[in-house]
Amino acid sequence: MSGPLTRHRHNDTTAFPGCTSQGRHGWTSAVIALLWLLVSPVAMALPADTPVGRVELGAPKDQADATIACMYPMTGRSASYGRDSIVAIRMALQELARDPQSPDLRVIVDDSRSKASFAVRMAEDFLQNDDADILCGIVSSGVGMAVSRLARQKQVILIGTDHASSRATLEEGHDYYFRVSSDTWISHAAGARYLKELQKETGWRKLAFLGPDYEYGRVAWRDLQQALALEGVRFEQTGTYWPRLYEPDYSLYIQSLLENPPDILVVGLWGGDFTAFIEQARTTRLFEQMRVANFDTGGDYETLVALGSEPPPGLILSARHHVNWPDTDRNRQFVQDFHELSGRYPSYSAQGAWAGMMAIARAIRLAGDVSDTRAVITALEGLEVPLPKDPDGFTSYIDPQTHQIAQAQAIGTPVSDDRFPPARVLLGNWRVYDAESLKPSPALIQKRRGETGG
Repeated sequence: MSGPLTRHRHNDTTAFPGCTSQGRHGWTSAVIALLWLLVSPVAMALPADTPVGRVELGAPKDQADATIACMYPMTGRSASYGRDSIVAIRMALQELARDPQSPDLRVIVDDSRSKASFAVRMAEDFLQNDDADILCGIVSSGVGMAVSRLARQKQVILIGTDHASSRATLEEGHDYYFRVSSDTWISHAAGARYLKELQKETGWRKLAFLGPDYEYGRVAWRDLQQALALEGVRFEQTGTYWPRLYEPDYSLYIQSLLENPPDILVVGLWGGDFTAFIEQARTTRLFEQMRVANFDTGGDYETLVALGSEPPPGLILSARHHVNWPDTDRNRQFVQDFHELSGRYPSYSAQGAWAGMMAIARAIRLAGDVSDTRAVITALEGLEVPLPKDPDGFTSYIDPQTHQIAQAQAIGTPVSDDRFPPARVLLGNWRVYDAESLKPSPALIQKRRGETGG
């Protein structure tokens, strides 16, 4: 295949693909990827057959009703999200294959490298050389925003399955962008309500925020401040801290927090970054001085594994999917199927990728033809997508105004639970916030879009 990007191909419709490389460049990339994974906090969870290049799943090109091109990290600290997303896509394709009325999807996945400029070139390559009908995936919000702008320019649909900056659907929302996992607004609107309730119980007053210094972290902090203001929560801000993404050493930030301790520290780190922060902070008195909350990604299964059997005290955590909540047939089946297919339990990114495939298939079926982009957009707006995350009596749906999926959010604290090894703790003591109450109000949408003329 010609094009601006060097690719390593995998073609797979049955077994999980092994890593193959061709030529000196391929072996060099694989060695670099392996060395990085060995020093990554998530390295222990990555199997030897983790792909580090292009993977093709589902129907062959000449038999497919649509080609879906997805971008996920397959190398670096966030590689586990790409790994789990591929497993979930395979699960979705298997489920769709059992329905004779579902479209036959060809799904291409390639390594975004968590770099915006690289992912944009990759997306252009998908459209030009692979005749992709729909783009999907993406973990980093900075990457997601860049590809969303390309989708708007090219008038091609992008289904975001993992990245979470609310700016993508509010300030920069457009006809061609949809997201099928909770965003920073949903998570921090729930977090604001939790903190309001906690303030009534404990009287806390001082709050600090620590998050990655890029799109996701900055928007998460703004969302939390706006949500707290709407809830009428008054607090003293003791500091904001902005380590770079994939920061290896948080000691200076930890020392600063200990010198001016808040009552509540809200952390916007995710994946290996949050795990690294916890591991470094637990060697100090930080958890004795403050409660630490992470409302969007902190309750991810991999983080719970890293906590061991004795997590630091006072943690308040949530994530976009939990292996043990809600306790429904659909969620139990999803977690079980994932484990049977991969030998491990899913991170929250898996449900996002699964939701993306199911939403795309449903929309194409309703539209009748993927080439009718306007019909597919119409089908996606308001589309109901039954998901493992849905509590009984509720079905996730894509809000027609924002193109953001509406979902409930559950926040908990670590409790001893070894049902999903190697995790020794899971979240419990749940507080659940319903989807309708977490949606941004029309006034907030107007304000956020008005600030940028959107």
